[in-house]
Amino acid sequence: MQDLIVATNPKSSFAEAIKLIKTNITFSSIGTQFKVVLMTSPESGDGKSFLIANLASAFAQEGKRVLIIDADLRKGRQHKIFGLEKENAFGYSNLILSTAQKQNVAYTGLDRNVFSYVKETPVKGVSLLPAGPTPPNPLELLSSVTNRLVIDYLKKYFDVIFIDCPPALGLSDALVMSKYSDVNIVTISNAKTRIDQLEDVKKNFERVNSKISGVVINKAKVKASSYSSYYTNDKYYTDNNLNLAR
Repeated sequence: MQDLIVATNPKSSFAEAIKLIKTNITFSSIGTQFKVVLMTSPESGDGKSFLIANLASAFAQEGKRVLIIDADLRKGRQHKIFGLEKENAFGYSNLILSTAQKQNVAYTGLDRNVFSYVKETPVKGVSLLPAGPTPPNPLELLSSVTNRLVIDYLKKYFDVIFIDCPPALGLSDALVMSKYSDVNIVTISNAKTRIDQLEDVKKNFERVNSKISGVVINKAKVKASSYSSYYTNDKYYTDNNLNLAR
């Protein structure tokens, strides 16, 4: 729970910065469908999972029913952030596989059994679909028609769904999952991520007819006890004196 700053210390400067990003996401989506938010990064260690967990908590504090889907089927860590290590034995990978096994000519939907894979977290209003065991074919599972059925079904029961994806450079998982998202955010690390890496991520999204909705700059150096969070030129920025990569 130490990473869930918005839930444990809602009046902190970091929590206020996250809430401002939440507001910017909401207002930038006015007039368009907004339910599924995807977050990725160029490389590992940029803090995307940490930021998703706190953004989900911020939306839940407004009374929203929020779900986090851990789509990092290789190195998912949302179950660790929420202290649900034991719950990762059955998760997203199992759900896709079990749904595929049920499919036949007469089977066109899902049933409430889906929720046996969705776990309640210690944060009120935030549910988690953990990654589950690492399958031998993560990209194949995410690309399947069955996965679309799963996401479409879950969209009926939650106000906001966050999808935590693996890094976008070297892997195609985030690009595949962008077919299901309304907002795509890339988390980068200040003084670590290179401009050419961000450009490569942008080109990868464009290659599959998707676009980056915003960029969160993480681990920025600012004056002590100060922070800023703002929206401009289709980019989200959060600067905080905390080390945000967890």
